[in-house]
Amino acid sequence: MSPRPPGAGLPEHPDRLWRNPDPKRRYEVVIVGGGGHGLATAHYLARDHGITDVAVLERGWLAGGNMARNTTIIRSNYLWDASAGIYEHALRLWEGLEEELDYPLLFSQRGVLNLAHSLQDVRDGMRRVEANRLNGVDAQWLDPDQVREVCPIINTAPDTRHPVLGATYQPRAGIAKHDHVAWGLARSADAAGIDLIQNCEVTGIEVRGGRATGVRTSLGPIAADRVALCAAGHSSVLAAMAGVELPLQSHPLQALVSELLEPVHPTVVMSNAVHVYVSQAHKGELVMGAGIDAYPAYTQRGAFHIIADQMAAALELFPVFARAHVLRTWGGIVDVTPDASPIIGRTPVDRLYLNCGWGTGGFKATPGVGSVLAHTIAYDEPHPLARPFHLDRFTTGALVDEHGAAAVAH
Repeated sequence: MSPRPPGAGLPEHPDRLWRNPDPKRRYEVVIVGGGGHGLATAHYLARDHGITDVAVLERGWLAGGNMARNTTIIRSNYLWDASAGIYEHALRLWEGLEEELDYPLLFSQRGVLNLAHSLQDVRDGMRRVEANRLNGVDAQWLDPDQVREVCPIINTAPDTRHPVLGATYQPRAGIAKHDHVAWGLARSADAAGIDLIQNCEVTGIEVRGGRATGVRTSLGPIAADRVALCAAGHSSVLAAMAGVELPLQSHPLQALVSELLEPVHPTVVMSNAVHVYVSQAHKGELVMGAGIDAYPAYTQRGAFHIIADQMAAALELFPVFARAHVLRTWGGIVDVTPDASPIIGRTPVDRLYLNCGWGTGGFKATPGVGSVLAHTIAYDEPHPLARPFHLDRFTTGALVDEHGAAAVAH
């Protein structure tokens, strides 16, 4: 099926972006989870495969989970071929997504710096740059003077607790407005005839003869030919309803924003060693995130000492922000696998599909995994970019170990 032209079939009523329908009793595809990944999967099912008899089920409101609780960083400079492949696929889709959706996503390719504070960081960073180049990913190694040219406000003095010895730099990386991304995807899916069902909690998954046949929900049973789970931190709970055990741990992840400031921070700065990352949003607030809380939990708030450590780290790198005030903090729920890489594809239950385990990297993957999972659902066959991320790798040992690239939330 040829792609729909941008804007085709948009809602007739300008006062709302999508319908709020009651669920039908049967669909060809049911997607559990109305965040970025679920909405993107629905969008690409319609756009690339002509599959529109689809329901996206969200227990709260659309994009009210991690999609509304992340720090919007987009990059593809991962170490291993498999990871670089799917994230670069996503980044290329990001570069045309605003036009495709005919919606302002505020996608800003301002670049990302990953700082090095030790000789081992330098070696790891240079290795990653060379690996990125082999995979066709734009990447550079910068010395401290070049880091300061890209971001003049960063503290590169040699006598600090964590001196900046250099950084990897991906110029095409950047940020986007998360709410706008969700709204654009939801509008597109709705225009194609897909039902977006809010306040619909899945309470069970029907399995007959080893095959998924539908879901039980707070709004009644819904039959389906295929069921896809896109519920981030709660994926293991949902999969268990179908008798599938997942190697996931869910942890709180915190972030915060400052009061509005004049534009002073031109890029995105990340530091694994200092465990903080900082960008400046379009309106002017600083967006800062930290590493995950160590304990497993399903809460959307974390420990105060994480915020305190995060602020100390941010001020070490950016003394210029010493008098800025914190406006608000929030938390999300990240699902982490043993190899810090996602799970995408089929399960031991026929016609039950998984998309989970993204840890702290889910937002940047949104359009990429949406297109990959849509392909997998449409053909009941893993997309080539999804094959390395199959569930069986935790049995065979064919892991995709991205701990080096995922040591800090990003």
